[in-house]
Amino acid sequence: MTDFNLKFTSSPSENTRTYKLLELPPELLKEIESQGEQIPSSWSIKGQTTEDAVLCTANKTYALRSVVLSNSVLVVTPPMNNSEGNPDTDVVIRDELHEILELVPCVPKLQGLRGMLRGRVYDEGHEDEDEDMDEDVEGNENENSQEQVRKQAKKRKFTYADAREMLQSSDGELSEGLKQRRILILPGGELRPISHSLLTTILELLLNFVVQFSLPHDAASVADLTTAIEESQDIRRQVTTQVMEWFGDISKEGGKWKMDVEGIVKEVGIGILRSYKDDPIPEDEFLTKWRTAVGDSFESVASLPLLSGNYLSFPSPISFPPIPVLAYFPASELPSDPAARFNDLFLTRPRWKADEISPFLLDICVNNKERDKLLLKFARAITDSEGVWYTARAKYNG
Repeated sequence: MTDFNLKFTSSPSENTRTYKLLELPPELLKEIESQGEQIPSSWSIKGQTTEDAVLCTANKTYALRSVVLSNSVLVVTPPMNNSEGNPDTDVVIRDELHEILELVPCVPKLQGLRGMLRGRVYDEGHEDEDEDMDEDVEGNENENSQEQVRKQAKKRKFTYADAREMLQSSDGELSEGLKQRRILILPGGELRPISHSLLTTILELLLNFVVQFSLPHDAASVADLTTAIEESQDIRRQVTTQVMEWFGDISKEGGKWKMDVEGIVKEVGIGILRSYKDDPIPEDEFLTKWRTAVGDSFESVASLPLLSGNYLSFPSPISFPPIPVLAYFPASELPSDPAARFNDLFLTRPRWKADEISPFLLDICVNNKERDKLLLKFARAITDSEGVWYTARAKYNG
């Protein structure tokens, strides 16, 4: 048995604190092994100086957490053969580690999109206004008025490339986040959220023309629909096509659109409900408006469970006997920080049933296990004759 000499490096200043151990979850280890033990090119570490770093793969985001080790780990240089071909017995200590980095799945950090795109909402006629503005800026280069400064500020664009660089999210999650937030990708990669009114208009037109042209729901002609909407409402085909991609699948061959009927009906319902944030609407009246908007062919799809996480339901305080009324209350407008999210929820209602509060936690949890952990941390479960209720662990003051 060969004896080895353990010794420290002769250049401690060059080696100490230069190594980190990263513990990979099984799914990432498999990905590396499938790449011939090479780190995939889609992996990247993201984070500004004020943010905790995350590891992004092609489709997932992982938080990097430091775990302190009870025993030190030594990083050593393995023994090698010397010039005479005999094994070198020196094992050199390069570094001493007291922690490892752990990867934990987390939700992508896309909440910054709202601030980055503030004032850039895309609506009918806005593109022509932007073109006029550009010409005006070019024709008045020497003007130094506040109006000129405002126009120049507005002219600056926020692009998909900017979002990839600045946001802690995988490419797959970023694309899905833009879709869920209804953000258009315009020529040059510019990002602009579509206005609620324009989105509702396009969806209602799509439903109407599908019925009018007797098109199949799973193979509607993209060309026919985008042309009809452009000719009737002067809405650009590129915009309508992106909306169709948000609410269905477009085949690469043949240009056929497979509608997500439930997704479209849901979005139309949210569009109607949005007007009743501070002035609740009777449930029956809302359902009538919703079903009328989507038409006879799709009214059977319109049901309140589709809108979970976007409204509050409660008995009207001004009618007798009380009737249920609805108020617009979207999870998307609540804080992304879990503590602040629960704060807002319990200020809105002192107690919640499990099926009522869960839809308002989906976007801050990667799975049901994490949701249950958050409920255990921030809420207290109380059981009575009506079932299980969640109340705040801490007292919140409005």
